[in-house]
Amino acid sequence: MDDFIINSLCRTERDNASEYRKELPHAINAILTSMDDKRCFAHIGDEPIYFSISVKEMIDKFREVLFPGYFSKEKIDGANLVYNMGQAVSQLYDILSEQIIHVLRHDCLRYGQACSECEKRGHEAALKVIQTIPDLRVSLAEDVKGAYEGDPAAKSHDEIIFSYPGLFAITVYRIANILFNLGVPQLPRIMTEHAHGLTGIDIHPGAKIGERFVIDHGTGIVVGETSVIGNNVRLYQNVTIGALSLPPNAGKKLRGAKRHPTIEDDVIIYSGATILGGETIIGERSIVGGNVWLTRSVPADTKVFIESPSLVYKHQEIQEEMNYEYQT
Repeated sequence: MDDFIINSLCRTERDNASEYRKELPHAINAILTSMDDKRCFAHIGDEPIYFSISVKEMIDKFREVLFPGYFSKEKIDGANLVYNMGQAVSQLYDILSEQIIHVLRHDCLRYGQACSECEKRGHEAALKVIQTIPDLRVSLAEDVKGAYEGDPAAKSHDEIIFSYPGLFAITVYRIANILFNLGVPQLPRIMTEHAHGLTGIDIHPGAKIGERFVIDHGTGIVVGETSVIGNNVRLYQNVTIGALSLPPNAGKKLRGAKRHPTIEDDVIIYSGATILGGETIIGERSIVGGNVWLTRSVPADTKVFIESPSLVYKHQEIQEEMNYEYQT
């Protein structure tokens, strides 16, 4: 009897699903009709762009080369170092050049640009990026050292390389910034948004960031496209280095203009601080306290804090104690 009831229910559920599925062709036709609606966006007939899977694979391969032995799938030692590194770099070059060619071809075909020899440009750009790796390794090593020296919770450099989201976001940014400066479209932003999704740290690849850049904790950090950050700067979580309120059509009017602050050398910015505006400069060796809101410049060697807020205690014993102290 129980089996009969169950089978009857299953058939009823199947029949109900079929009734709903019969309506799908109408929905599909409506969606297809909307493809002609000029108010919407579609990407039909154009060169596709590979997104998360191949970008992730590329970033993983970059980290394998930038930090040899840390992210490799096998032990690296003197016996296989040359072979392993040769294979990793060769694979990285193939992945990177394919990605660059893809985005170049996409923009060329989609926007009707004059032929720019996508294949040649892609291979040239990929080689230039590979050639920067020795300098990039030195730069990232300074970032690691800066994080270690300023964070007593860090037990080793290895811990920072393996597990700190700030270093991951900075690593992806530094690679993407090289591609951005080479004029590669789409890909740099896709890379930094991949890191943003994993870490909560949003660094535009166009930002100019100096050596020994440290992001402590990191979640909620925003660094805008035209930001300029000097050497030995430390940011804590929920810091925004952004633009002032933008007018209508700002995308067209202000594209390329400096809209984000300049942070000079040896500055510390604590959690929750917001610094806005292209003319805003935070002078060297300054400290910006938590939850500070700044839209004007600060001279060198300045500490900026907000006044301590008034606290209200609702606990009965604390309230009675405070009342007693006040009366006496």
